[in-house]
Amino acid sequence: MSRPVLFDFFATWCGPCRMQTPILEELAKKMGDAIEIRKVDVDQHMDLAEKYGISVVPTLIIEKDGKTVQRLEGVTDAATLEKLLTPLVR
Repeated sequence: MSRPVLFDFFATWCGPCRMQTPILEELAKKMGDAIEIRKVDVDQHMDLAEKYGISVVPTLIIEKDGKTVQRLEGVTDAATLEKLLTPLVR
């Protein structure tokens, strides 16, 4: 069974994106290898941003087995993310 993947669609010029980064770092420390976090700079990967229909940054997308489970726009706190991810790692 594959682990859930959290995509962080961000831009370097985005203030809220800079707020999201330490939250994701905290989450990575807490959940370890149970999850995978992939940061995607929308300015450098416009193809992926278009594929996922990104119009707001930050946007977080949680996938499990290649399927989107959750999509969150704006800054999301670590507790919310952990609550969403924990059932997917079991």
